[in-house]
Amino acid sequence: MTAIDQNAIDTLFTGARTHNVWQDKSVSEEKLRELYNLMHFGPTSMNCQPLRVLFLKSQAAKERLKPALMPANQEKTLKAPVVAVLGYDTEFYEHLPRMFSHNKDAKSLFEGKTDFINATAFRNSSLQGGYFILAARSVGLDAGPMSGFNNAAVDETFWPDGKVKSNFLCNLGYGDTASLFPRQERFAFDEVCEVL
Repeated sequence: MTAIDQNAIDTLFTGARTHNVWQDKSVSEEKLRELYNLMHFGPTSMNCQPLRVLFLKSQAAKERLKPALMPANQEKTLKAPVVAVLGYDTEFYEHLPRMFSHNKDAKSLFEGKTDFINATAFRNSSLQGGYFILAARSVGLDAGPMSGFNNAAVDETFWPDGKVKSNFLCNLGYGDTASLFPRQERFAFDEVCEVL
């Protein structure tokens, strides 16, 4: 592997910010597909890929989400060009014969093991959520990931069969840089890391 250049580092990390205010500029479906097609290369355990994404573009779809949002998150979410609802499929293991094809017993490792299924799905969908944010930045979109919503209400509204559970939301679009908060402090290496 070759290290990425400073411009790429700036786009993905040091210059990237979480956005709450959005330009009035739409995001195409082609751009969302480009995002996904980058994100899906990120590693997951046993290539399980539990992430499921709903891209809410229409105002009607966003209005369905509104009752589940904390009041402080409603305006910025309704004004975002796209709201991605990131969830995890609790039946991801059904796809392992295809996605992890070199291990014929992979599916059986999960069958009937609810705690193992949920932990694996949540952990790996969270990993994929991180890749999602980086992929969004890679294709020129700004991201506003957030909690601050009622998961049960989102699940009932958008995934009522109970197979998919919501993890977090991510507003997408082209952010208004003039409305950014000052960057908050980060922990230094020596505060949170040890080399043993």
